[in-house]
Amino acid sequence: MPQQKRSLSLAGHRTSVSLEPEFWAVFETAAREEGRSLAGLIAEIDAARGADPLASSLRVWALKRVQAD
Repeated sequence: MPQQKRSLSLAGHRTSVSLEPEFWAVFETAAREEGRSLAGLIAEIDAARGADPLASSLRVWALKRVQAD
């Protein structure tokens, strides 16, 4: 399935992230369930990722979220 690109502001900078729709669905559900914005959720993951690539960190976070359910 093709990736979907989304543009976000993270730490005061505009960036784009390309992920498969299934991953975006996990983030949208998590943000809604937690009563927060998608950008806020991704900013939190971004701040905790260290030197790891953002897209990889997002995929791992989504996988852990699904496995925890």
